[in-house]
Amino acid sequence: MGVTLAAWRPEPVITRPAGATLSMGPKLVWARCEDNCIRGFLLEKGMRGLSAPKIEGKFSLRASATGMIIMDGVEVPEENVLPNASGLAGPFGCLNNARYGICWGALGAAEFCFHTARQYSLDRMQFGVPLARNQLIQKKLADMLTEITLGLHSCLQLGRLKDQDKVTPEMVSLLKRNNCGKALDIARQARDMLGGNGISDEYHVIRHAMNLESVNTYEGGGWVLQGMGMVTVASLSGEVG
Repeated sequence: MGVTLAAWRPEPVITRPAGATLSMGPKLVWARCEDNCIRGFLLEKGMRGLSAPKIEGKFSLRASATGMIIMDGVEVPEENVLPNASGLAGPFGCLNNARYGICWGALGAAEFCFHTARQYSLDRMQFGVPLARNQLIQKKLADMLTEITLGLHSCLQLGRLKDQDKVTPEMVSLLKRNNCGKALDIARQARDMLGGNGISDEYHVIRHAMNLESVNTYEGGGWVLQGMGMVTVASLSGEVG
């Protein structure tokens, strides 16, 4: 989408038509004003020029109401302009906090998939013995639990740094990329361990796998965060000015 622009006429007006995909959130729009400053605008249902059609047919995050925000000459009252947010610090602050929460949430889905795969391998009998007796199954479970444990400890440490005001956006971005990617890998492994039952809604593993595909994308996809991480490492090594 293009840049969303706003101007005062004399009240704020979002002048350039713009659209964005939104999930489970209020209509808070960040727009570039005539003075080139980024400001936040609270939009309300019923404003002229504002519509939010629902997006149908999703295979992921099906319980979440997702829609488009379409704006064309939306007039916004002065009191709906965020008074203490100017520049990109506001939206980036929201983004960093959202990514931190996702670091934890993705591991919750991974834990569910791990426990489901573990219980299934204990209950499922093959040639008179449970699948869990197979060393390949044991290794997969051990690998899954190792990644979950490392991710949880990293989240805890990041939270402590956050409490001390020592956290950086790069830390959050890298952990979001790591935990979401590892959680998706764990969900895929669990689905494979369940065989044909892995795609059944009786076990919910496929639901978590589909949702984690979206979690890897929103608030910055894995490739985006990987690029940020590469820039961070390059700057530490002196390769970037």
